[in-house]
Amino acid sequence: MVVVIAIVAVILVLAAVVLIRTLSLKPTAAQSAVIELDKSERALSYGEKLSKMIQVETISEPHQQDRSKFLEFHKVLEKEFPNVHRVCEKNVLNGSLLFCWKGSGEKEPIMLMSHHDVVEAGGEWEHAPFSGDIDETGRVWGRGTVDTKASLCCIFGAIEELIEEGFKPPMDVYIASSCTEEVSGDGGPAIASFLKEKGVKLDLILDEGGMILHAPIAGVHGIYAMVGVVEKGYGDVKFIAHGKGGHASAPGKNTPLVRLGKFMAAIEKKNPFKARITPTVREMFTRMAPNMIFPLKMVMANLWLFEGLLAKLLPSINAAAGAMIRTTLAFTKAKGSDGLNVLPQTAYVTGNMRYIHHQPTDESIRLISDIAKEYDIETEVIYKDDPCPIVDYKGRQFKLVEAVVEKVFPGVGTCPYVMTGGTDCKFYNEVCDNAIRLAPLYIDSQQYASIHGLNENIFSGVLPKAVDFYKEIVKMN
Repeated sequence: MVVVIAIVAVILVLAAVVLIRTLSLKPTAAQSAVIELDKSERALSYGEKLSKMIQVETISEPHQQDRSKFLEFHKVLEKEFPNVHRVCEKNVLNGSLLFCWKGSGEKEPIMLMSHHDVVEAGGEWEHAPFSGDIDETGRVWGRGTVDTKASLCCIFGAIEELIEEGFKPPMDVYIASSCTEEVSGDGGPAIASFLKEKGVKLDLILDEGGMILHAPIAGVHGIYAMVGVVEKGYGDVKFIAHGKGGHASAPGKNTPLVRLGKFMAAIEKKNPFKARITPTVREMFTRMAPNMIFPLKMVMANLWLFEGLLAKLLPSINAAAGAMIRTTLAFTKAKGSDGLNVLPQTAYVTGNMRYIHHQPTDESIRLISDIAKEYDIETEVIYKDDPCPIVDYKGRQFKLVEAVVEKVFPGVGTCPYVMTGGTDCKFYNEVCDNAIRLAPLYIDSQQYASIHGLNENIFSGVLPKAVDFYKEIVKMN
């Protein structure tokens, strides 16, 4: 009886602590923050500049040799941003761009970065994908409006305005724009090599990544600037099964495609990768917790108690959040025989992997290869790279971004988070220790979903604040 009473007492104490900690979290300014669309002539002007940028089709493809389309795009930039081209040193690296605005040298150089290539634009669009149409609401339509010509437009606009204002930067300010980011091509490596050869060590890179979103995670109220400080490693892997082949009229057991199917089903049923609430994810949840609905708030306010359970359940509750806490493997392509009535002698599937820091590239590959062997399947690594260095959300560079968000977007919360996609930042590890991934554009859920999808668009009214954001990064650094 004494033991039972003691257990009940402990449970009651824990429940009281959990409830007190939950109720002590009061909503922050982010919950009631509002961002009004700018309807000024300035907003219209930036919308028109972006429209012209969209009208130049800049789809990149692997192993693309002809870069003439990108050179045509450069002509638009030269026309729309004459101060940048008059004052800054310009380098064209096989279609990719690097500008340098020379400063006094009092501080370490920084780089503002956003690529100008885009992905293909198939399907039926409301507005043609390279029309650059501006509708009556001020939306600019077209492939690249969000990913990432809008942020590039705003970077150029910020430097253009600062030059016009007579501002003299205390550091060299670089603008980088690859024409191969979407295909992990030579643009990023070429720019990084150029900087390395010149002996440039950057204090900060600000690239694409997170954006400014309302309710970035289901159950969270408010507007947040989602700042990518962690970028997972990337890999493509082929899983190959061999067999005797033969006529499909007399199939044997465990033919190549069957073994591949069993392997994929096993991975789908029981994910082999470790899920862990990392410090970055914990900080993200901590910052959002005050504005969460009650059940989530209770969990996030008491991670000391619920962290282990959350790590187990999160991947099945929310795929995007789950991808932030473990390595992922997505099966993407498959190939069997060429004949409808022929058993394949060789079949394969490919998997796209994103490697988490606590179970990095080689460890994750070894783990999945060992499972594949159980099904008599070979593993071939097509491409791999390692996770990028983690940026400290307590560090000066992150705090600078946080301060600029508060100045330009009053009340908006700032959250560090794990990038589940990839950026060109991975090529710059030798020239910068602090690559922060944020495009300071306020977008809605449809616009977010349009990235690499149909009907990509952005409001002209969000562009001036993004220009101001980049200006403040230069002035406050």
